[in-house]
Amino acid sequence: MSKVLQSDQSPIGRPLTNNELSWVGSVPSLAGVFGAPLAVYIADKYGRRIGIMSVAFLQALCWVIKLLPLTIETLILARICCGLGGAATFNTVPIYVKDICQANIRGRTGLLMMLSQNIGILAMYAMGAYLDYYIVLWIVLVMPVLSIALLFLAPESPAFLVKVNKAEEATATIAKLRGLDATDKVVQNEMDIIKREDEAFKSIADVSFKGILKQRAWRRGFFLMMVIIIAHACNGAFTIITYASMILKQLRVIVSPELQSLSIPVFMIFASLVSMSLVERLGRKVILATCYIISAIALGSLGTILVLQQQGMTVPGWMPIVVIIVTVCCYAAAVSPMPFVIMSEMFNFQVRSKVMCCLLIEAWLLSFMQLFSYTRIADAFGAHVAFFIFVAINVFGAFCVLVFLPETKGKTVEEIENDLLKRKLR
Repeated sequence: MSKVLQSDQSPIGRPLTNNELSWVGSVPSLAGVFGAPLAVYIADKYGRRIGIMSVAFLQALCWVIKLLPLTIETLILARICCGLGGAATFNTVPIYVKDICQANIRGRTGLLMMLSQNIGILAMYAMGAYLDYYIVLWIVLVMPVLSIALLFLAPESPAFLVKVNKAEEATATIAKLRGLDATDKVVQNEMDIIKREDEAFKSIADVSFKGILKQRAWRRGFFLMMVIIIAHACNGAFTIITYASMILKQLRVIVSPELQSLSIPVFMIFASLVSMSLVERLGRKVILATCYIISAIALGSLGTILVLQQQGMTVPGWMPIVVIIVTVCCYAAAVSPMPFVIMSEMFNFQVRSKVMCCLLIEAWLLSFMQLFSYTRIADAFGAHVAFFIFVAINVFGAFCVLVFLPETKGKTVEEIENDLLKRKLR
């Protein structure tokens, strides 16, 4: 993105300054701070399905704005719509997926969102290389419109139906999703779990967010996920993806724009597929901690390469490229999607949206701060300083996951809450 926007072929008719580029790159994250509570309100009041439709609408609006004569203002406005929709996606979609899927496939289906995103990025880059700018926009505009149409055929979340006192419809929905009769024991067991969660929530006198935090297990889960979200949002890989051309230039690596554009999403797709194949066998915790550790090693290598180059030493040209690929693969495999899979499994469905909203606000705000500050840190102190900061954050994330995070694979909310209560964590 940065290479095109700072070239003479920029869609706004002139190269963007570094300050303008930092705003264009980071404003979706800032918009996400406001998109998260909007998504919660819609999903809790009108249903998860309507919530996902609102995501598709915002995505469509983003492309419509880009079809208009593009200026720096309209470009930022389109990116704001992108951020609003992105925040809603990471809130509503994991909740809906968790609600409709059985326990033994929750991890794989949860990671499917990241795989789909990477396939979309690859498709955009491939179309951009061969098709006219406006033809690409018309093609991608069809996708959210088609999504809205298809969502009319999708069932509402069974958990939301129980929440609004439609237990019979919820039972019928589960039976349809499982391909079983409504009286089948499997269907009845799933309904019993949802009803127990509903009853546990209704037994709480204070259902405000403050009241939610008074529940020991929820409080522990919330603060634990707040800490893990710091590592998720400030991992450094998102900065590499956003400012890839700038970082490669800092590393003195020359890569053709076509190879750079296509290689990153291809490797991210591969990483997502590997993660999906392992998540139900190894669990969420092992994969997430491993990816944080590998990311720390890779980002430390990038920082070291920059220091060596500053001292006049030469580094093989393939080395920075391999390290960047490893970093974005870890991001796609676990760092980006896994915290959302975990938090969707960790909390009672009645409070899940509110808790995830707060965590998403934190994630998008930290992401904005990371993207907005990277160019300034790199200019003031050198890019290597930023990468060493990312190393510390990833090590911290790995420690928290290994020591404090309970495994959520295949467990009910009650079992996860019991695990949280057993751990020495305030």
